[in-house]
Amino acid sequence: MADLASGLQHYPAVGDLVVLVAVAEQRGVSAAARVLGIPQPNASRALRRLEGQLGLTLVERTPRGSALTADGAVVVDWARQVVEDYEQLASGAAALGHTHRAQLRIAASQTIAEGLLPRWLAALRTEDPQAQVALTVTNSAEVGRLVSGGDVLGFVESPALPATITVPVGHCTISTDRLIVVVDPGHDWARRTRPVSLAELASTPLVVRESGSGTRVSFEQALAGLTLAAPALELASNVAVRIAVAAGAGPAVLSEHAVQAAVASGEPRAVMVEGLLVERPLQAVWAEGQPPGASAARLVELAIAAEAGRIPGD
Repeated sequence: MADLASGLQHYPAVGDLVVLVAVAEQRGVSAAARVLGIPQPNASRALRRLEGQLGLTLVERTPRGSALTADGAVVVDWARQVVEDYEQLASGAAALGHTHRAQLRIAASQTIAEGLLPRWLAALRTEDPQAQVALTVTNSAEVGRLVSGGDVLGFVESPALPATITVPVGHCTISTDRLIVVVDPGHDWARRTRPVSLAELASTPLVVRESGSGTRVSFEQALAGLTLAAPALELASNVAVRIAVAAGAGPAVLSEHAVQAAVASGEPRAVMVEGLLVERPLQAVWAEGQPPGASAARLVELAIAAEAGRIPGD
């Protein structure tokens, strides 16, 4: 994990990264300042501050204008990703804060809310900056209850629609997800050259999500013919499970979406399990009698496009 105390002093400000991206796109500091609606000296100060923090010369200033250096051309690609991630964060946070005046009410499972929904909401806000969204993050069982109350668009990742749904519903598949087994790098399974057996997985105390979680339901259904060991820990979020795994509390079975970035960095480690293939649909669901409206329909379309790679910039 990053050294957050050090990062507080040394991480660049997002606004400075926005200026760098604008300079690259507008091919000059003055043009970038005009587009951003700030004085040109402010844009220049932002660039100098960013260069000082990074210890790199990012923009070459000449009598004919400004251009990115070789280092600047590399850094600007990273900066774009940070700016896009910040836009997704802002969209998700705005959704959490608009509970009482929202046009679109969403209830999403942890896995979808943490890893996918912010990108979908960012796409919706790009099309409609005035869209007001209220977001409730919970497990799939609770999403089913909220959808049953009407006027809510739900997102779940259970193998089947949650049994807590008590009204006729419409639904569609956004994408698919699969479960993987992860351990901390010091665990015996991380060093094994042969796959873990299903029987060994079932007999091992795992760090698990709470009852009602789509992830837990999917795993338990996949191993329905085996007796499962009592959990090592039962936690209420994917983040908490990942932290417990990293601390050595035991293996866990999590959504690939929830851990792919961490696994790519080498912590935790994904483990092969012989005969374990758990794929489940990521679904949008809504009450037929009280559909949540046009914004909901558009969000579903954007979500499908995003997971199919059809949203520009994805």
